[in-house]
Amino acid sequence: MRAVLQRVIRASVSVEGEVVGAIDRPGLLALVAATHDDGPSDVATMARKIAELRILPEERSVAEAEGAVLVVSQFTLYGSTRKGRRPSWTAAAPGEVAEPLVDAVVADLRGRGIEVATGVFGAMMQVELVNDGPFTVIVDT
Repeated sequence: MRAVLQRVIRASVSVEGEVVGAIDRPGLLALVAATHDDGPSDVATMARKIAELRILPEERSVAEAEGAVLVVSQFTLYGSTRKGRRPSWTAAAPGEVAEPLVDAVVADLRGRGIEVATGVFGAMMQVELVNDGPFTVIVDT
């Protein structure tokens, strides 16, 4: 699995002009993608990293700071631009594989007591955020 984590003051995601998920307090926007061979251990690692990385102000984690997380699925994180002018998406898991993995990351985070909002898997989404820093990291399992 791969995620781009952005430290935010607030963030929201809309589908067809309607907000479907939002966090209104400091935390993380987590853009999350899965590849073909990801499984339960990748889910556990990703959820742990999102919850415990000390990347919020004062070197605190989302769990420690009682922050929130907006999780948005984004298969394009596995796009390859090494050849030609069109990205290749072959490394991204198909929806039927990726969706349950992203859902499992969300469930794990909620099981840790973290407030989690989400986008809509597979939908065309508009993401708005106020980046804090800016501060962005990439996490690979």
